[in-house]
Amino acid sequence: MSALPGSAEGTAVTGLDSSPVQPAPADLPPLTEQTRLEAREIMARYPQPRSALLPMLHLVQSVQGYVSPEGVALCAEELGLTKAEVGAVATFYTMYKRRPTGRHLVSVCTNTLCNVLGGQRIMDALSADLGVHHDETAADGSVTLEHAECLAACDYAPVVTVDYEFYDQQDVESARELVAALRRGEKPHPTRGAPLTDFRGVSRQLAGFSQYADEVEAAAAVDAPWQAGPTLIGVHLAEERGESAPPMRGPGAQPADAGEPRETVRPSGRTGQSPGEEAADARVAAADSPAEKAGAAGSHPDAPEPAGRRLPDGATGTDTPAGSEPGTSGQGPGKA
Repeated sequence: MSALPGSAEGTAVTGLDSSPVQPAPADLPPLTEQTRLEAREIMARYPQPRSALLPMLHLVQSVQGYVSPEGVALCAEELGLTKAEVGAVATFYTMYKRRPTGRHLVSVCTNTLCNVLGGQRIMDALSADLGVHHDETAADGSVTLEHAECLAACDYAPVVTVDYEFYDQQDVESARELVAALRRGEKPHPTRGAPLTDFRGVSRQLAGFSQYADEVEAAAAVDAPWQAGPTLIGVHLAEERGESAPPMRGPGAQPADAGEPRETVRPSGRTGQSPGEEAADARVAAADSPAEKAGAAGSHPDAPEPAGRRLPDGATGTDTPAGSEPGTSGQGPGKA
């Protein structure tokens, strides 16, 4: 990798952010006693308290917009860990941000299929519009832009997510319109999934708490409509064509080498050969092509030693002192 450690390019290539945590901005909301109580509530969910570290990092991120030094310290204090241990986890997962984020996190997939269909063009256009690169925030604080390796939605490519909600089958213009609306304070409804909130809200949800004001609003988000056209198109085509998957075999046990000729599975013991030699003969006889026959013959116990495995004097390589073989550099003990 040619990118410098800690750079935006290095983070995009490796997925790991080794850059230092930025100092807390002056307007950063404090982590209150309520945050600490909620952290302890998370810890109570697990038999081992340290298992709560991941949702606790989401919790502090939901308050301050990123995993700040204060957030690392709170997690370490409550879990009895060192700050280094907490920081090691926070820098490993890209969902934990190391610098303040914007109101919304916009992720553009540039992996194989999305890239072929225009993902990189979308990323380049948004980067130019916002005046930022990977993992940087627009000057007005509205949007943080990031490159994403894969968003697990190849059937909807190219895909953009906002605060991890999907906006499918995007192109340069639709993605530009989406980001422009976000910067105006609007919240376009995702292609599928729950209504859009913001990055801090979804971080709170990932911590295991509701991000909605009441149960009615939460239920509306869970029951939001969506279309699964590209995902189900194979099922619909199979129905139209009368196609179906072959029936599954029963639970009866199959021999580990069921694909072998029967002779190789149950040697007869009547040939005077060992079971291994008899099975090797059967593999050679059952080979369907010259390449398979040559491979089976080469692995036969009676196959001659390949040329080059013995030294000219007939001694084996393991018995020959290092440095005395023809063509060696003379390292180790050897003849003068």
